[in-house]
Amino acid sequence: MTAEASKKILLIEDDYLMQNLLLESLKAEGFAIIAAETGGLGLHKAMENLPDIVICELIMPDMDGYTILTELRQNSQLAIMPFIFLSANNSKAAVRKAMELGADDYLTRPITINELLKAIHIRLEKQSLVKSWYINNNSPITPKPNNPPLVFPNIPHFKKVFDYIENYYHLGITLSDVAQAVGYSSAYLTNQVSQQTGNSVNSWIVKRRITQACFLLKNTGLTIEEIATKIGYQNCCHFSRQFSQYQGLSPKMWRKQHQLSHVCTQKGIRSTNLPNL
Repeated sequence: MTAEASKKILLIEDDYLMQNLLLESLKAEGFAIIAAETGGLGLHKAMENLPDIVICELIMPDMDGYTILTELRQNSQLAIMPFIFLSANNSKAAVRKAMELGADDYLTRPITINELLKAIHIRLEKQSLVKSWYINNNSPITPKPNNPPLVFPNIPHFKKVFDYIENYYHLGITLSDVAQAVGYSSAYLTNQVSQQTGNSVNSWIVKRRITQACFLLKNTGLTIEEIATKIGYQNCCHFSRQFSQYQGLSPKMWRKQHQLSHVCTQKGIRSTNLPNL
């Protein structure tokens, strides 16, 4: 049994058949499972057992998952606990609300046990990094060689926020991860950062990733897929969409334009004479 498999999981699920299926599958992987069939019981068991991660159904008769998540995030002992929603509701509004409240992941049914295990693994790994970083957050950051300049503003109040993003943007971190690391709720943190910098925490994460993407496109021969993975994206198409939103060109076209600009500069050709791509 691995150290990860010995972790405690709180499963809050009101559907008896689904709860049993997940319970048996996760037990088979070596996890210690605490089950609750109502939101109220789930909150009680969370406070009583302090699990390592929570998997929660979104819609339940007595209390929805949003309320459970909000209650947990307001408890100092439970605020940084990884929280995964499991729901048949795949609407963008539902997912967005979950993320804004500080959920770590939102999985939609139908889902395989392997997909669930992968999500659990990712969240536990990030939780371990958060704890490690929190313990050592006073250590100075060592600049990484051959990286682009830092993109963050010099605001002492948010130094820990930007230090955390700088250290872990390539691991697919989210607003929730950053908020947990610095000890604030997701909503409060992103509101404060937005007011003082003009950009949300998620925007700063994306900006850092896109800056690194430009550096890698310009200075390496890595493929678009390899670059996406290196800077924290699990989906290359998602990376390409965000890159295009920030740069006005796809990664492939941005690289091609830069290569043409570089060749023209070497040959003394003005960039205004470049052909349209």
